[in-house]
Amino acid sequence: MNKLTNNPAVTGLDGFPRNKNLEEEVSLNFTHLFSQPTGQAILQYLRSITIEAVHGSAVTNDTLRHAEGQRYIVGLIERRIQHGHKVKKGS
Repeated sequence: MNKLTNNPAVTGLDGFPRNKNLEEEVSLNFTHLFSQPTGQAILQYLRSITIEAVHGSAVTNDTLRHAEGQRYIVGLIERRIQHGHKVKKGS
């Protein structure tokens, strides 16, 4: 239980526990930010240098780990945006 709100903690999309209201607020903030034209352009740029980037067979373990970490963050942003849309709809 969260001592401040008496709401049970939920595991967030990022794996961190927080109360449900805060979890929804975080996602709604992402949705708002990345629904704007500038936010959409930034997200497309981040996708182009992470998720859409292809590494050749000579990629090192360290480079691959670094790239996967970047992809995880961009994927988390996209999941937050989707979650925010669900919260808006009341799902």
